Amino acid sequence: MSILTEGNIKIGAAIETKEEAIRQAGEILAEQGYTSENYIDKMFERETLTSTYMGNLLAIPHGTEDARDEVKTSGLSIQLLEKEIDWGGNPVQLVIGIAGKGDEHLAILSKIAIACSEEENVRTLLKAKSPSEVLDFFSEVAE
Repeated sequence: MSILTEGNIKIGAAIETKEEAIRQAGEILAEQGYTSENYIDKMFERETLTSTYMGNLLAIPHGTEDARDEVKTSGLSIQLLEKEIDWGGNPVQLVIGIAGKGDEHLAILSKIAIACSEEENVRTLLKAKSPSEVLDFFSEVAE
């Protein structure tokens, strides 16, 4: 099972709040079979411990350390938001949900961080019109 498919990607998501964004990130992971529904609660727990805002309009919500039992297989969900939302005082328009089996999420996180390290790359990604364009952008992450 690929960690990222077109079914994991939402473009122009009409999200108003950080909470809505986290919930949808987790719902995509659960619906696509990467995690149990309980993983969503673990994503909210993680956010209360430490913000998953990464800079460059990017947030990467993911579960807590003890959420590993809720992960069936590593996966990503990607939401390109219609407009910026407030993420604890920071603007976010790209939300990438991560579920990592074992320690795989660390490798996935570093690849995403590299791909999104330049704000111009993120802005280019936000112009994507189709899930396949997003897949192309992240093709190196998904390998």
